[in-house]
Amino acid sequence: MVSQPFNVVLLGAGDVNFGTPEGPWCHTTRLERKLGSRLNVVGLVDPFVQRAEERLAVKREAGVEGYDRTEVFPSIEAAGKALIGGRAPALIVAGVQPKIRGSPHAGRDVELQVQRAFGTTPLFVEKPISSSPVPEVRQVSKALGGTLTSVGYMFRYLEVKAVQTIRRLVREHDLQITATVAQYYMAYEHAGSMERHAVYFDLGLEVGPIVEQATHVVDLCVYLAGDAVEGSVHTHTLEVDEGPGALSKLEFSDEIATARHIPRVTTAVWKYASGAVASFVHGVALHDGDYETELVVLADGWKFKLVDPYGVPRLHVRRPGNPQEEITVFKDDDPFFSEMATFIDVIEGVLPRTAILSSYDDAIKTYELTWAIRSDGERKRDERRARAKVNGSPNGNGVA
Repeated sequence: MVSQPFNVVLLGAGDVNFGTPEGPWCHTTRLERKLGSRLNVVGLVDPFVQRAEERLAVKREAGVEGYDRTEVFPSIEAAGKALIGGRAPALIVAGVQPKIRGSPHAGRDVELQVQRAFGTTPLFVEKPISSSPVPEVRQVSKALGGTLTSVGYMFRYLEVKAVQTIRRLVREHDLQITATVAQYYMAYEHAGSMERHAVYFDLGLEVGPIVEQATHVVDLCVYLAGDAVEGSVHTHTLEVDEGPGALSKLEFSDEIATARHIPRVTTAVWKYASGAVASFVHGVALHDGDYETELVVLADGWKFKLVDPYGVPRLHVRRPGNPQEEITVFKDDDPFFSEMATFIDVIEGVLPRTAILSSYDDAIKTYELTWAIRSDGERKRDERRARAKVNGSPNGNGVA
């Protein structure tokens, strides 16, 4: 049984690695649960050194193991020069912003900085893998070569439960998936109540709700039904300057320019390489409470419906010959833990490399599809607004 310390370097002292009160994400708590007394966080890299020290102080004051000798570094380069020999990491966790990942250009090339500093040390990257153009992300993937990677599409890891149950039943019954129907409804009322959340609504500061947020359900569609056909995406959006786009419960001063506002609702359809079809909707629509996420998968005689994957996942299955749905509730299923635990087990040789359910190259497929959805919606939005200037109709929709 493995018992020696497991060295980890954390990139980023923000919410992804250290958590927030309103979300389940927090990579450090999953590392602590998996590794226990073996956890040895040798370095925390963040240019905001004071914030990093404050995060570590909270861990130490709470008596959490693994942070006694953690050193803070302002850059990956500095960490690489210091953490050698017995302090070299076995795992690097990149919980930094998408805008500084996935590009070959200086300042946005975290993966390549890691490669220069730490060689082929296994790398965990949060989703989405970048905010850069897809060709740039592909360049980074090629440069990473044989580096062991895992990307944070945690819904794939709803263990032998939920998502894996769908895959098992499709395989066992030799089913051909005919359609996926995905829905993601954001509860927005408190999302803008803090300054750091107001940026969510600004496309100039974030990559938007499809690439950043709904990417999880889009990823499940790809994971279950296969690759999308290039050029098959058709998107429509409801924008802030259209009548139904008014929101009544925003808790921040909305001074974002119209051209930079995220869509209120995005709907899209596309075709899978298998011939199956997809339907998708994301809405900034609900008030207080939790988000609502749902995925339906259809096959001949079968219907699978996954509900609330963020909370307590429920799987509804309707089988041939029985119109009554079987409903299974999966309690205590933490996909954030499963994805991290799986990656560590692969690193230590406990599991094969194939146990990683979302590699860097896998994540590029999802990234490309989410950008296709966003880009087609923006193209049609711009066409509507151009028509409006010409014919004088509101938003160019042809209705006076």
